[in-house]
Amino acid sequence: MLANDQRSQLEALYAEMAPAHLAPLWESLAQLVRPQPKSPAQVHRWSYDEARDYLMRAGDLISAEQAERRVLILENPGLAGQSAVVPSLYAGLQLILPGEIAPAHRHAQCALRFVMEGDGAFTAVDGEKAVMRPFDLVLTPGWQWHDHGNPTDRPMIWLDGLDIPTVRHFDASFAEHHSEKQYNETVAPGDTLARYGHNMRPVRGSAADRRPAHQPLFHYPHAQWRPALESMARTAEIDPHLGHALEFLNPADGGPVMPTISAHIRLLPAGFATRPRRSTDGTVFVVVEGQGTATIEGQQVGLSPRDIVVVPSWHELVLEADSELVLFGYSDKAAQEKLHLYKELNA
Repeated sequence: MLANDQRSQLEALYAEMAPAHLAPLWESLAQLVRPQPKSPAQVHRWSYDEARDYLMRAGDLISAEQAERRVLILENPGLAGQSAVVPSLYAGLQLILPGEIAPAHRHAQCALRFVMEGDGAFTAVDGEKAVMRPFDLVLTPGWQWHDHGNPTDRPMIWLDGLDIPTVRHFDASFAEHHSEKQYNETVAPGDTLARYGHNMRPVRGSAADRRPAHQPLFHYPHAQWRPALESMARTAEIDPHLGHALEFLNPADGGPVMPTISAHIRLLPAGFATRPRRSTDGTVFVVVEGQGTATIEGQQVGLSPRDIVVVPSWHELVLEADSELVLFGYSDKAAQEKLHLYKELNA
């Protein structure tokens, strides 16, 4: 406890040094170097049906080409004005209507697309189309040309997950628009998936050279990952804190799908409840199948198909499955592990 006279002299000193852009560390050290994380992000659930209604109304008012990307940002209520779902990550719901094209561009930010609705639209990466179906995971790695199109007669909606806040933190944002609406098609759709999507890769030649060596694969279809998760659930012992969980991997190095973002899937059998767990990675979950409850730092959140839930860093999480529950999640774990910051605590 400082004496009144000492406090008044310090306050006078602070006021005098402020024009020199100097500040006393001792007044803010406890907030800057905390004993444990205290995220400004809040627990929140977005109802897919409610968000979809707003998105479709926006579709009546502005085209994908006019908007460049017709997306509703899922902004965390604790991070108002920051276009962030957790401090390091962005989330948004994107709509492409029948016949539309979202024009080609590229940027420093890494992005993933998790398909929520529709069948047959595409994301093209450097001229190769990934035909998108519900609950497919499609990547657009940093600085690769990409455009989106919908040749079907139904709307296509997906969840965008990007590292926009991380890139902003480093002041490292670059972006470029292509001279044409679409990048010229370079190979048939699915070429990369055929070459890299089966735990194998081309030995040499143009097929191996066409994709970036550090990140060749960009399409992880639901038709492949769902049977893999089901097979694991039939044969493996269940993890008490995660349920049955599989991480999407980069086949080049066996690491996370992107340098800053990790993605995974979980299956919880009906009636199963996880034990409490904390981790430093802020995580966005999508309910793929089933019903249940997430208890996040004591706050209960109902889980229904296609709802989106954010779990901020170091918030205790317990998941309970009323029926078989399948979740997709992405987080900043990849970046945290590279920086040796990631921690978890299992009760």
